[in-house]
Amino acid sequence: MGKRRISICLGSSCFARGNNANIAVVKQFLADRGLEAEVTFTGQLCENMCNRGPIICIDDQVYEEVNLSLLHKILEEEFKC
Repeated sequence: MGKRRISICLGSSCFARGNNANIAVVKQFLADRGLEAEVTFTGQLCENMCNRGPIICIDDQVYEEVNLSLLHKILEEEFKC
């Protein structure tokens, strides 16, 4: 299996609605578990789903309306380690 991918929408709507804080949470999660080398973490300018944001994609799975509480659950589920 290749590297996992996390993509976070950095469009103005998603960024203002929570992805500004979600960036730090994802980075810290990866660092705490030593996963930085196994995961490509990138930002996208817009996922064209502004009304359902904040948007975070992990591999081919799209997560909508991601708040901090939901983000922790998503990361724990996706990266069971």
